Amino acid sequence: MNRFGKLNSFHWVTVVALSVLLSGCGEEVQRSLRPIPTAFGKLNQLVVIADQDVWDGPVGDTLRYYYSTAFPILPQPEPILDLNHFTAEQLTADVLRKELRNYMFVANLSDEQSMTTKLVKNDIGQENLRRAREEEQFSSVAGRDKWAKGQLLVYQFAQSREELIQVLKRNFPAVLKRIHEADSKKLEATIYLDGESYQLKEEISSKMGINLRVPNDYFLATSKDNFIWMRKETPKFSSNIMLHKVKYTDQDQLSKAGIKAIRDSLGRKYITSTLPNTYMQINDIDLPLLVDETNLDGHYALEARGIWEIVNDYMGGAFISYLVHDPENNQLVFLDGFVHAPGEEKRNNMQYLEYILNTAKI
Repeated sequence: MNRFGKLNSFHWVTVVALSVLLSGCGEEVQRSLRPIPTAFGKLNQLVVIADQDVWDGPVGDTLRYYYSTAFPILPQPEPILDLNHFTAEQLTADVLRKELRNYMFVANLSDEQSMTTKLVKNDIGQENLRRAREEEQFSSVAGRDKWAKGQLLVYQFAQSREELIQVLKRNFPAVLKRIHEADSKKLEATIYLDGESYQLKEEISSKMGINLRVPNDYFLATSKDNFIWMRKETPKFSSNIMLHKVKYTDQDQLSKAGIKAIRDSLGRKYITSTLPNTYMQINDIDLPLLVDETNLDGHYALEARGIWEIVNDYMGGAFISYLVHDPENNQLVFLDGFVHAPGEEKRNNMQYLEYILNTAKI
């Protein structure tokens, strides 16, 4: 295992058992006999445990710079994670603060007076402390279910505050990935709370040759030729999914210009507002159109993120698109999700759409 170590659930069981055996405190015994709670908390929420002066200083600035960076790409900036901060003393003062889902402990191991450092040293154990002293790249450990079921706990540490800043920068991609993985069960449960629409699933399968898990709260808006449009409408937002097939002719289709041309052609043909002479198009002037190579269901694909607008009307929002190469059928499969939610936060809804689109089986 490299710098990102792991603690399994048996570590936490051992800690609880020893605390009962070694302590005559009735409160400890009662706590241990209590049914283990299920962790709670919102999607994309991270609780940071750090000393107040650490949080207020350059280490905290670095942490906020990375973990509160803007989610790509939304009409108004929203952070990729919502951060809450507690000191170690605040954490232990309220039992409910120990029952949230995702925690990050940030500690300078050389600070012997720090409550956070003492907590981290106790949790990660002597072997990991030895590795932290001897191995420069060993700077993070993950654990689960310490105080409640469904918890993720990430410990990041170094021998000085200056080193801790570098640790936070270096470990950011891996830690963020692990947090998103920990959130995946809650994401799935939220999206498919009312089950799946097997009627829409059959429509998509028969017309598109795609297996897609569509939530039950979507309905069919349009189905014609090689195009399907599904919608979910609430008083606060409109969530939409478009599917389309096009014959593959040359490599130029699998480009930024190619995916933009397909989306704009569908927007012009099918998506309008209540006003005359309106249609949807990508707005890559106010914000960039980001296109990256990716993989969907084992197929080469392009992923595009950006914002859309309705020409001749004051409507807009965010979208995510996938253009998937299906060489077996000599075609391209276009999958798109977009949101219209004026005045509302859009990050979570875009994550829901991304999750749904990634269930596609070509």
